[in-house]
Amino acid sequence: MRKLIPTLFLFFLLTSCMVKNNSLKNTVKQNIIVTKITEGGVKDIVFHDSGSDFYYINRGLENGLNLDSLNAKVLNKTVTLHLAKLIGGATSEHIAQLTLGDEIIYTEFK
Repeated sequence: MRKLIPTLFLFFLLTSCMVKNNSLKNTVKQNIIVTKITEGGVKDIVFHDSGSDFYYINRGLENGLNLDSLNAKVLNKTVTLHLAKLIGGATSEHIAQLTLGDEIIYTEFK
């Protein structure tokens, strides 16, 4: 029983951080007003809202996005985020798609 508990903990920890299925239907749509955009992690782009929440595009700077152009385009505007669902059913802060009105600014979907 002693070995089972750490194994189960590790399993739940890993699966809770894994994106369920990378498709638009497996996301949660959320609108936020972008108050700040920063670099975080390893070339991630972090979007902050007016509260204490933040959302990120994984390795966005490596994928051709630029902080200056994003600031000019979306700062202090309402954007729609499609946030990835995790295997356990929770919603992550990982942005799978970012839109401003009808314009797709970033997407992981083909």
